[in-house]
Amino acid sequence: MSQKHQEDLAHIRSMMERSSRFISLSGLSGVFAGLSALIGGLYVYQLFKANGIEYFSGEQIIIPYSLVTQLFFTGLVILTFAFVFGLTFTIRKSRKYDLPVWTSATKNMLFNLAVPLLAGGIFCLALLHHGIYGFIAPTTLIFYGLALINAEKYTFSDIKYLGFCELFLGFISLFYIGYGLVFWIIGFGILHILYGLIMFKKYK
Repeated sequence: MSQKHQEDLAHIRSMMERSSRFISLSGLSGVFAGLSALIGGLYVYQLFKANGIEYFSGEQIIIPYSLVTQLFFTGLVILTFAFVFGLTFTIRKSRKYDLPVWTSATKNMLFNLAVPLLAGGIFCLALLHHGIYGFIAPTTLIFYGLALINAEKYTFSDIKYLGFCELFLGFISLFYIGYGLVFWIIGFGILHILYGLIMFKKYK
């Protein structure tokens, strides 16, 4: 009887977790989002070289407006790929384990994720408008970290550790203006891949 009670309690806890947390998030989403960021970061570095900019020269970089436009659209492409990969692997996992995708937990997670991201996006647009390009990479890392920490209570709690790593990396990059691409590749590329592999192994 005691064992049956324990099994019932475990089942109840599982049902409650399914209803209150978005648990269809796949670790592979993080891996492929990270790979997209790595490829995008290398492409940006090649764009700098093609425009005669030696990124690691230690000299102040003056970015022409035409290059800024290219960088902006490159960022949008990377974001689109990351979103598509995330959606694809989430649907795949939900079907595999017969989990609903669109629930109240999903809505709460997306809302808590979107508010800091929207605020950060508007702030980055303001930096672009005023030509303050050096703070864009730190800003994206900081607001993304805040978004992950804010959304943690509606999905796997492990996501907050990635959020804190992104946040601290963004803080550090504030003191190394001019090397934002390096920090951006570490934060959105390498950290995402490591996090995704850990999550995939833990929740496969």
